[in-house]
Parts: sequence; C-alpha cells; structure tokens
Amino acid sequence: MALTREQLARRASQELQNGYYVNLGIGIPTMVADYIPSHLEVVLQSENGLLGIGPSPTLEEVDPDLINAGKQTITAIKGSSYFSSADSFAMIRGGHIDLSILGAMQVDKEGNLANWMIPGKMIKGMGGAMDLVAAAKRVVVVMEHASKFGEPKILDQCSLPLTGKRCVNRIITDLCVIDVSREGYLELVELAPGVSREEVQSKTEPQLRFSSPKVMSDI
Repeated sequence: MALTREQLARRASQELQNGYYVNLGIGIPTMVADYIPSHLEVVLQSENGLLGIGPSPTLEEVDPDLINAGKQTITAIKGSSYFSSADSFAMIRGGHIDLSILGAMQVDKEGNLANWMIPGKMIKGMGGAMDLVAAAKRVVVVMEHASKFGEPKILDQCSLPLTGKRCVNRIITDLCVIDVSREGYLELVELAPGVSREEVQSKTEPQLRFSSPKVMSDI
C-alpha cells in the first residue's frame, strides 16, 4: 500500500542524524520538520536567512513575518538566528549543509535531478536547489513514485530541464526506497508495507537491482 504524505515525511526523517545541518525543500520535504526524533539535535536552515526552523506553527503561533524560502509560515527554535540570503547561500556553497531533502519531478538512473520547471508553465524560479544539489554533502529526494497520470518519475534519462547532474544519493517514494549508485544503476533497498518488488519495477523505467529489500518500519 502506498504511503501517505505524512508517512513519507516520517520515513524521510529517518535520514537525519544527530548534529546535522539540514535544508528542506518545498512540499513534502517541508513536513519533515514535524517528525524530527526527539532524541536528535538537528538544525534546519532556510535559503531566505534562518538557522533553527521548528515544527509547523499552530493557528495561535502563526507569524506572517516568519516564513521559509517557500513562503510557508514556520516557527523558530530557541537559539535560532536570522541573517541575509547572502549569508545563507554562503553556508550552502561553503559545504556546511550535511543533508538536503528535496522534492522532484523526475530523477534518472544516474542521479540527475529535475525539480524546478516544466516548459511552457509559469514558474517562480529555481530558488536555492541548484546550489543545494551542488554543495550539500548528501541529497535525498522525497516524492510520489509516479505522476498523477501514472507515468514513471524515475527514468532512464530525465526529459525535463535539470537542476543538477549526478547529485541524488537516495530516492524515497510512496512505494519504496532506492539508492543511486555512482556506477549508474539503482538499487531497491526498502519496500513500503504491502508493496511488492514487481509493483515497484512496473512503475519504474530503469531496471532495478534487488538485494534483499526490507520493509519500511516506524512510519
């Protein structure tokens, strides 16, 4: 059975490690802030100039002046700091982000990522994604496995304009977890409960390698 958006965010939170500085992309990745394990000390960073993002605000906590790079209202944890976008991008480009969790429109077998535009449609721009995929120590993509039309989003080769080349380390979808090898192949390492290897392969364009995929837990 495919994971819900909340379960996807919870599974993505398992990628976090103690002491990590993390940047969360727009969409499902933003929800990861609500599922950070209490025993971990993780600092979330936003391109618009905030270090120390907290969980999503309640109605009583909403501050219209406190937003992330996607213009969503957020909270700030104790000890957070505010600074210019120039300083924020210096952190990113300087290699100080341990993990970036991003959404995607397409990922291919070489780890190329397309997540910023569809030709002919109005867009807001690439934002900080290009810098993040180039400089973050690890890039994890979180997305639905197929489009709303049932078309694979994990492809032999991306057809949309690229955000970055050979930058994705892991793909987490509503069906499975796939690791991207630098040798140009994809390895299925986890399955969502009730999902088979055959179902995943039928919705994935490249041929997957199967080791002994485990079933996702604690989601």
